[in-house]
Amino acid sequence: MTVIVPIHGTETVADQAPERVGVLLVNLGTPDSADTKGVRDYLREFLSDPRVIENQGVVWKLALNGLILRTRPARKARDYQKIWNNDANESPLKTITRGQSRKLAATLTGREHIVVDWAMRYGNPSMRSRIDALVEQGCRRLLVVPLYPQYSAATSATVCDQAFRVLSEMRAQPTLRVTPPYYRDDAYIDALANSITSHLATLPFEPERIVASFHGMPQAYINKGDPYQSHCIATVDALRQRMGLDDNRLLLTFQSRFGFDQWLQPYTDKTIEQLGKDGVRRLAVVMPGFAADCLETLEEIAQENAEIFVKNGGEQFTAVPCLNDSDGGISVIRQVVLRELEGWL
Repeated sequence: MTVIVPIHGTETVADQAPERVGVLLVNLGTPDSADTKGVRDYLREFLSDPRVIENQGVVWKLALNGLILRTRPARKARDYQKIWNNDANESPLKTITRGQSRKLAATLTGREHIVVDWAMRYGNPSMRSRIDALVEQGCRRLLVVPLYPQYSAATSATVCDQAFRVLSEMRAQPTLRVTPPYYRDDAYIDALANSITSHLATLPFEPERIVASFHGMPQAYINKGDPYQSHCIATVDALRQRMGLDDNRLLLTFQSRFGFDQWLQPYTDKTIEQLGKDGVRRLAVVMPGFAADCLETLEEIAQENAEIFVKNGGEQFTAVPCLNDSDGGISVIRQVVLRELEGWL
């Protein structure tokens, strides 16, 4: 005898709601407060990452705990205080990254199954807390978006490391994807060119040179195979072509070196100093490697390097804002996200 068992509560494929997908924007990090303790806590986490300082041996640990964390936090805290968002009591990087998350979500209307969130690799909100939150909201698929146009092991790879570390402790892991670097995507180059052109159009002067300054890296890391330098070169080459500028008008440099090892050259501060001495009087600096303005752009470039330029004969200086949460910046992130979500939507 055949027994027919009714199945209740089933839905056709067409009736099923799409599986929830989490999109996590991740930037480098920031102290929780612009004081010595906040900066010390942040630097301890940052500089203890073997992706950032590869040799974490006894000598480095003695230097970190015996010297760097005793002297550097107070000085860097003063730098953070110069650019701190006092209204929100947070760094501009945190304010902007939150804005990027909210504006990206607003462009994805009609896709309510996509949940957009944001995190910092170092500091708060932590990647662990936000991945947990996305999973708790029912996200069974996760797209991690390192907000670095150019790949490096010290930035993009450590985001992946942390994502894998968090997932390694989960019994039921979400399916994971990570967006690739977008250092020469047409949308990114167009957004940079439009941003530079729009900013320069607001100035009472025309710069004689434009310096494209990227965060530095020890040369030894490149020698070991890190592609970061080649990505920076490709970005600037594409930007030169897009804007019709040669390598004399748009220069490539590297900033923010640390310690005594040789870092990628030419150095931004030395280049800007020499430009002033050589008679350049009007200068613009753009920072294509930063998706959001932060200490390195707002204080190091817009203040410290502006002073270096004027001290050495320069007269007019401007720092072009990063893409941040501008329409152009969000358009770039949206395109990268939707491309990598193909097959999940």
